Amino acid sequence: MIFDKKAELNVLINLAASDSNVASRESKLIHTIGKANGISKEEVDAMLASPKPIGSIDTLTNDEKFEHLYYLIQLMKMDGQVFRSEIVFCEHIAEKLGFKKGVVAEVSQHVYSDPTITADRDMVKTKAMKFLKA
Repeated sequence: MIFDKKAELNVLINLAASDSNVASRESKLIHTIGKANGISKEEVDAMLASPKPIGSIDTLTNDEKFEHLYYLIQLMKMDGQVFRSEIVFCEHIAEKLGFKKGVVAEVSQHVYSDPTITADRDMVKTKAMKFLKA
């Protein structure tokens, strides 16, 4: 899968809005992550105003859930700084994807801010899948 920052930010927006509300804190973090990834405030505002559909979270396969989790964490780390509020937000989104929030700490150990540096994705996925809620 090719890493598309805008597409993954759109998924992040959809996940944040899956409870029918993007809280102001979530919006602020989405803007921060967007800015860190070279996406302008205007573009993020437009994406927040009308996110492209990704389908129901319930219909995502476990592989798709992992991919979104992986890219979410990569987006969070992209600017080389990780704030506690970003970790909490990622844990919140991970739970919406069906993972226990501890998955963020586990996967974060193996995801790098530079998308050209790749971890053993199969190993990371195996570890992440242990955090899926039954």
